[in-house]
Amino acid sequence: MMKIMGIHHASVTVRDLLVARAFYEGILELKPRDDRPGNPEEGVWYQAGDEQIHLIVVNDAELPARAFEGYPGRKRHIALMVRDLDALKTRLENAEIPVIHSRSGRPVMFCRDPDDNIFELVGV
Repeated sequence: MMKIMGIHHASVTVRDLLVARAFYEGILELKPRDDRPGNPEEGVWYQAGDEQIHLIVVNDAELPARAFEGYPGRKRHIALMVRDLDALKTRLENAEIPVIHSRSGRPVMFCRDPDDNIFELVGV
């Protein structure tokens, strides 16, 4: 019998790989994997716990329009579990990346990467 075992990866579209890598590696402190096939200018893969995040470079016409209006938890997003949510909040604020806190009062906040992909950051 077929059974879904979990999430393998989430793919995220980006315009500028260097700018995206500054966010993913500098702010989120993810380490790139070295087993990504293909041209390295087309993207990068990161390990995030047991799952992966794949950055895929696309042109501006292929990206969705910015839509940070409204509550981000009701939009497409990737949720990451974070051990020190306060430390990450400080890093985001220092990088002038806007943060929205969960309306529920839970230890959750939302931000966007440089290409407007939404991240839910869940404190654990």
